[in-house]
Amino acid sequence: MRHLILADNQAITRLGVKYLALEAGRELSSIKEAVGLQELSMMLSSYPDSVVIIDYTLFDCTADQLWILKERFPQSVFVLFSDALSESFIRRMVLGSIQFSLLFKDSDVHEVAACLDEAEQGRQYICMKAKSWLYEKERDAVSDMPQLTMTEKEVLRSLTLGKTTKEIAAERFLSVYTVMTHRKNIFRKLNVNNAQEAIRYALRAGIVNVAEYCI
Repeated sequence: MRHLILADNQAITRLGVKYLALEAGRELSSIKEAVGLQELSMMLSSYPDSVVIIDYTLFDCTADQLWILKERFPQSVFVLFSDALSESFIRRMVLGSIQFSLLFKDSDVHEVAACLDEAEQGRQYICMKAKSWLYEKERDAVSDMPQLTMTEKEVLRSLTLGKTTKEIAAERFLSVYTVMTHRKNIFRKLNVNNAQEAIRYALRAGIVNVAEYCI
């Protein structure tokens, strides 16, 4: 079983999480407490595969320091446990190349228990409130995007997948001039200046998924 490190300056939070961990059958000796970044780093040196429950907003450390700490101890699982997190911070820490788990402090006890279970298995956990919040933000961003016609979407999809104007024309039984006109209209509607900017739109809007684009 992994060690559990409670890195939070609020005693009531540490006591609450400790109680839930003990209720779930964790041994008291496997639960550690850290009240500073240096102490947390020393504990991770001794227990590099720990589960770390941390409210970094109360812990006198920056997001970059947290990122570096996770890079130093890649076997550890970090759970961000806070309510004072910005959108950009959440996206970086939850959706970035180094992924953190996320719980809000008003998450119910069942979610906290589920998060501890997932963390024990080395898996990322994102609470339902955060998932809904991220989904709403993404949906709003897409809904605010310019609307393309079906033909324009198909041309943009082909462009994103790396096809040339001639290939798109042959594939759709169109003239090269017609495809070029569609390209110009797409760029104008999206207010972009080149294909790379249009491709970013296609990925954000789901016209092409990332897996297809990376093949």
